[in-house]
Amino acid sequence: MTNWVGRTAVEIAAAVREKQVTPREVVAEHLARIERLDGRIGAFRVVRAEAALREADEVGARGDLAGLPLAGVPVAVKDNVPVGGETCRNGSAATPDTPAERDHVTVARLRAAGAVVVGLTHVPELCIFATTDGVHGTSRNPWDTSRSAGGSSGGSAAAVAAGMVPIALGTDGMGSLRIPAANCGLVAIKPGHGVVPAGLGGNDWFGMTENGPFATTVADARLMLSVLADRDVDGTRPETAATRRIALSLRSPLAGAALGKPYTSAAREAAGLLIKAGHQVRRADPPYPRTLAVTALAHWTAGASVDVHDLDPRLLTRRTRVHAAIGRRFAGRVGTGADREALRRRLKPFFDEYDVLLTPALARRSPRVAPWHERGWLRNVAANSAYAPMTPPWNLTGWPAMVVPLGTLASGAPCAVQLVGRPGSEAVLLDVAAQLERQRPWERIAPLG
Repeated sequence: MTNWVGRTAVEIAAAVREKQVTPREVVAEHLARIERLDGRIGAFRVVRAEAALREADEVGARGDLAGLPLAGVPVAVKDNVPVGGETCRNGSAATPDTPAERDHVTVARLRAAGAVVVGLTHVPELCIFATTDGVHGTSRNPWDTSRSAGGSSGGSAAAVAAGMVPIALGTDGMGSLRIPAANCGLVAIKPGHGVVPAGLGGNDWFGMTENGPFATTVADARLMLSVLADRDVDGTRPETAATRRIALSLRSPLAGAALGKPYTSAAREAAGLLIKAGHQVRRADPPYPRTLAVTALAHWTAGASVDVHDLDPRLLTRRTRVHAAIGRRFAGRVGTGADREALRRRLKPFFDEYDVLLTPALARRSPRVAPWHERGWLRNVAANSAYAPMTPPWNLTGWPAMVVPLGTLASGAPCAVQLVGRPGSEAVLLDVAAQLERQRPWERIAPLG
């Protein structure tokens, strides 16, 4: 019997459309892997075993099966995105334990395309921090289970990296897709503002949060993004790929954050590969303002201050209460959007000169697994900022950014680089990522047995 665990979404959907396998068979194999491995990894808060098998049968009986882009593909959904009939706890004891009345539009689009939701994945409380642990569970990096999967979409990233699903839905408000993707050896893209519906209420963080895909290949990320955006994010054939002007920057956008050698080396290696592919690559740093760290902190905390508005503070962790209390001081200014517009104006000339910015994805590997939700606010902020300073600017601008695996750390866990583009350049970023993938293919699934 063919084993469908570890196959790409593109491969699975093609096989289901051609009736080489049924959606039930594919989903059942992935549910079996979840049952066997998730006790070690902690990716899922809810596994929808019976519902997923029933829904797989419904997909198999659809009259339009032959045209479904994600026919029979198992997918995991981050637990801050509503799935009809399931509770959406957002990593907190303070959120209502009542089922969502309907699917979020992104979930509805995935299901319309033939995907089957197998479960909801862990997040830190209110998706604030860059380690995924809390009252509902802890998500570990499948490549190094002593380390956090990252956050806030850590459960979704862990599920894909462990081969429990081929693709998953995450969200990114300050790097919440790209940080866990970089930790877990995945491809993830935060689309530019307005490309994919957001619509997460307070969790939109003043419009900074975007929904996007986790995948193990660029082709799967492109396919899932096309479904989420409800339009083709077309790629360029390698033989006709355009020459791009690419800036390599090894500078942290947040003052005081030191970038570790493995990540700067990965970015340099990626630059060399792109030169070989025919691109024009130069060392150049964006003109980040010195106040960017303060601006990022203001927006990060202000977003949380909105999230807690209707929640019982007694049921929130201390780090969340402090984060939100600080954010209330900034919410009025953040709400005007003036700081974000000023940053866009400052950075636009740089992206008029360069098509793509190439940077390290992280400064260092993720923190060790620990009850970070029980630790103080300052300790959490310091740990998050020290290891993940590369992602926040592109939520502030609302421009597309993605992460691609490249190289390995001393532990054997994956390393990664980040690609950033101007508005509307999602397809360009995916094309450049695909060139890196062809030249330095990566091991797609963690060797968990």
